[in-house]
Amino acid sequence: MTFLEENRHLLEEKRDTLKEWFTRKRAEVPIPIYGSVDIRDSGWKACVVDANHFPAGFNNVSADEEPRLSQLLKEHIIRRHENCEWVHLYPESHTRNQAYVENVKVLTRLIELAGFRVTVGSPELAGHGSLDGITGPLKLVDAVVEGDSLMIDGKKPCLILLNNDLTEGIVPGLESQQTSPPVEMGWHRRRKSEHYSVLKEYVDEVCEIIGIEPWRLTTEWFVSEDKCLDEDECRIKLAAEVEDFIRNIKERYVKHGIEREPVVFIKNDRGTYGLGILTIRSGDELLELSNRKMKKLSYGKGRTVNENFLIQEGVPTQFNDDGPIEPVVYLIDGEAASWFYRINSKKSDIDNLNSPSAIFQRRDQMPEWLTKDAEGWHALVAELSMLAMGREMQVRS
Repeated sequence: MTFLEENRHLLEEKRDTLKEWFTRKRAEVPIPIYGSVDIRDSGWKACVVDANHFPAGFNNVSADEEPRLSQLLKEHIIRRHENCEWVHLYPESHTRNQAYVENVKVLTRLIELAGFRVTVGSPELAGHGSLDGITGPLKLVDAVVEGDSLMIDGKKPCLILLNNDLTEGIVPGLESQQTSPPVEMGWHRRRKSEHYSVLKEYVDEVCEIIGIEPWRLTTEWFVSEDKCLDEDECRIKLAAEVEDFIRNIKERYVKHGIEREPVVFIKNDRGTYGLGILTIRSGDELLELSNRKMKKLSYGKGRTVNENFLIQEGVPTQFNDDGPIEPVVYLIDGEAASWFYRINSKKSDIDNLNSPSAIFQRRDQMPEWLTKDAEGWHALVAELSMLAMGREMQVRS
């Protein structure tokens, strides 16, 4: 039996205390309208390894979870945007990505079920009329910038719901309107390390309540700044930092009797879609990387150049006959409301699973032994991550 299995009873014993703690903390920060997290569960720890303000996988949620998702969207919009009747969804410009288009279609349906008028479009998509999704076309409207506002047929929406991560900067016409999430949370400004810094504070508090070591619910990490990886000097410095970090993880493994060789993920400190992620087992391995792989690390979405890198403890994840699996949790208004699972038969249990060979399965398609922690450890760390996102929003707004 693993550490998490042995100690699951602690969550039930502290359920009332944790509920009171979450109620108090949620009242202190603006909770995001939505978000998603990737979780790794090794048995000895479960933690969020990526947190996204602009989730793009609503096409993977189960149909029987949609009513709950829709209700939470309604409650959030009514509470935060009084008298809102019209929500305009501002998507990415992935005109050829049918899975992404299907994500927007499902999100549109959820907002409509919540009782709001919904339109979809952006200046970048003007003139397209529609985009092809997996189940059919997504209707678009022409959105144009007039002065400092985004307008549709000469009228201003009550609320703009961003499903665009703004990696390449703020789009004109968004800053002067009610926008959720706020434009300040786009990847042009946000940093992964900021999230983990805030998350650590919340994890520390919760682990004190539960009575476990915070390391069990979070990854170790640090940021290596100003590394121009085209130059040997920068690569050598980064490799030395990585080697020291791996040595510290190895000491932790020895302390807890974990018989694994440590691995670290090197990520862009900003960015999304799994771009710019490398799995490294030693500083020497980093120095031996080909120029092609080094460029993969140095460039993110939209060919943005990265010089700050998040070095994160690699956490093995659960495995079944189909390959390694990691839970993906979708949250609305701070609550863990939908689960699905990323499976990648081409990868090992320590690799980054976010690649073209990954498939997604809903919770009801998975064996019970894999989903039993959906309302336990996984929900806990996911909802802590939403609190951290709220704190980020509070600081930036």
